[in-house]
Amino acid sequence: MGGSNPYIEQTETETATTPFTITFKAPDGTIEVKVDPDSIPYGATGLPGSILDIALGAGVDLEHACGGVCACSTCHIIVKEGLETCNEATEDEDDQLDEAPAITLQSRLACQCVANGTKNLVVEIPEWNKNLVKESH
Repeated sequence: MGGSNPYIEQTETETATTPFTITFKAPDGTIEVKVDPDSIPYGATGLPGSILDIALGAGVDLEHACGGVCACSTCHIIVKEGLETCNEATEDEDDQLDEAPAITLQSRLACQCVANGTKNLVVEIPEWNKNLVKESH
């Protein structure tokens, strides 16, 4: 299972059973992703159905230095709408978020944030996210 870290508390998450949409707002534009719950997990990075799992499955650039196992804060996102439909952050996630720049009350780690699909989400990818900086050739 992606997103598994044997050194942190493992929690149960409720994944979506109905389709929903995540709108990713990044400094270089907005990307709307339609989530098909039958395709969860999309990959092996982050908890199954996590915002990171969905973003990577849709080709959305989102930094994740630790491989989505809640061991860093590089996948820090801000859930602008729909946060109440996501699983609660664990103490381990909160500890990692303390290391992220510019956290807010809606900050989460994308690798650990799983929406139940009852509402659409609007997610901001912070400007400092390294993958959003493209090198020119």
